[in-house]
Amino acid sequence: MKKLLIILLFVAGNIIATQAATPQEMRFHCANDTSKITQLLQRGIESGIKDANSLVAQYGEWLLGTPYVAHTLEGDTEMLTINIDELDCTTFVETLYALTRTTLTGRYSWRDFAHNLEDIRYRGGNLNGYASRLHYISDWIIENSFRGNIKECTQDFNGVQYMVKNIDFMSKNRDKYPALADDEVFMKLKGTEIGYRNHRFPYLKVDFNNQKRIKKALKSGDIVAIVTNIKNLDVQHMGVIVMKDDVPYLLNASSVGKKVQIEEIDLAEYLRRNKTAIGIRVIRLAE
Repeated sequence: MKKLLIILLFVAGNIIATQAATPQEMRFHCANDTSKITQLLQRGIESGIKDANSLVAQYGEWLLGTPYVAHTLEGDTEMLTINIDELDCTTFVETLYALTRTTLTGRYSWRDFAHNLEDIRYRGGNLNGYASRLHYISDWIIENSFRGNIKECTQDFNGVQYMVKNIDFMSKNRDKYPALADDEVFMKLKGTEIGYRNHRFPYLKVDFNNQKRIKKALKSGDIVAIVTNIKNLDVQHMGVIVMKDDVPYLLNASSVGKKVQIEEIDLAEYLRRNKTAIGIRVIRLAE
């Protein structure tokens, strides 16, 4: 019995160890990142905000002005990149998720933040190479909804429509992604894409500007994914809703503004001016 217990503890220990990136698998932007994260989390706890959406919006506003930098996750080796000084649209949303989830559990350690960041970014919440990252937002939504991290609300809105699309933009454009030069990585990614052939997903059309019920149903802190008409791609951009006088605006890491900002025009007008945008998907943190 004692021998069996030792074996079980050894196995359990190995299982736990494989569920979190080690410090050697983490990449920080600078030496001050951990203290900055801890300070943000402390600020979040001291705010007294208990609602997930309100925390997402608040953290987003605290990060206003952060420079937009693309491709911060890329490198010769896939690592858990922790960088709150440079954000793109996806890492901005993931950072808000990790900050909010950590705060809601009453914690303010950067290690807890790192755990929650890995949990939202990788399949099964476990860093295991480039192909384990949730590159496509449809995959990101399904995976994290299944594990109880988020909830998609798009289908609950009046006026919801559905699209069927093959999502395989990365393999079709292999030369744009240096990591896909490795044949093994490429085949693993294609294995994921197979599950998204003729993928059906909900969306709200761009022309919802006059649909007051939809605008009323949106609330600050909602994560929005902008659906695109680009071939083989599902989503082109992400951000967070900020409500002003019951009108939704987009808080996002903008490649145009080169920083985290709240767009000056409302969401409907923002979408109308985007020639490749079809509509949005709406996601909230699971309670």
